[in-house]
Amino acid sequence: MAIKTYSFNKEEKLKSRKMIETLFRDGKAFSVFPYRVIYMPAKLTTEKYPVQAGFSVSSRKFPRAVDRNRIKRLGRECYRLQKQLLYDALQDTPTQLAVFFIYTDKKIPDLPTLRDKFSVILGRLAKAAKSEK
Repeated sequence: MAIKTYSFNKEEKLKSRKMIETLFRDGKAFSVFPYRVIYMPAKLTTEKYPVQAGFSVSSRKFPRAVDRNRIKRLGRECYRLQKQLLYDALQDTPTQLAVFFIYTDKKIPDLPTLRDKFSVILGRLAKAAKSEK
């Protein structure tokens, strides 16, 4: 299952309402500013990818849709470029993860800052996934 790709395919996106509700109800969470990360081991609809991820931005903090979409796009881009760290950690285990990233800051971030934060987030997720074997 060693996938060396920098894409973020449809199968990698967490879109199932049922799975998202379960994730928010039963999942574990941690924060790495500016993100709140909720995750849980789950049986996903795809066998090809070990992780499905979703992204969210508060409409209360960002009333303009263009701002929300920009932040989600930046988050997805950082995740897409660095997800291999998490995939490598899950490679030799049958564990699959459902992950949701919630942006909590009040200002639009820049890409280098988010890149650093996502490396920390994905490292923590990889460590958590290894400990849940």
